[in-house]
Amino acid sequence: MRRLGFISWLVPSVALAQTFAFTIGSPVASQDSRVKTAAFVFRTEGCADSAKARIDGTAEGLVKGARSSVVLKITATSRPGVYAVYPTWPSVGDWVVNLKGTCNGASAGAVIPIGPAGFIRQSSSFFPRPASEAEIAAALQALSRGAHQ
Repeated sequence: MRRLGFISWLVPSVALAQTFAFTIGSPVASQDSRVKTAAFVFRTEGCADSAKARIDGTAEGLVKGARSSVVLKITATSRPGVYAVYPTWPSVGDWVVNLKGTCNGASAGAVIPIGPAGFIRQSSSFFPRPASEAEIAAALQALSRGAHQ
């Protein structure tokens, strides 16, 4: 039952379980009290051996009209294949999180807008590859126009 509780907090990125992908949720969804200060958590799907997953990401922002990039602090939780993303970006400006990963030759990507109240689940985008610069820029522009709120 605990697994069902975790899954209910997540947003599926793709319908196919075989595809390497990310799902996101609030820190409480991880059922790991050590990550309660994270901006959000995400899970890898479709990676039989989570130790083989290679994940990294950046926070991409617009601060006073200038583009900025910050390397993310991504930490594995106590649950295999579940990671926490900590807010290492400044509190000013508009920010999206750009996640990218690989597992056994398959790729996944996600762009998650960050609003004043935290990550914006319904405006997040998931890809079977790393997000393109154009997709990241479009998400930032939509966020700065208030389209995600």
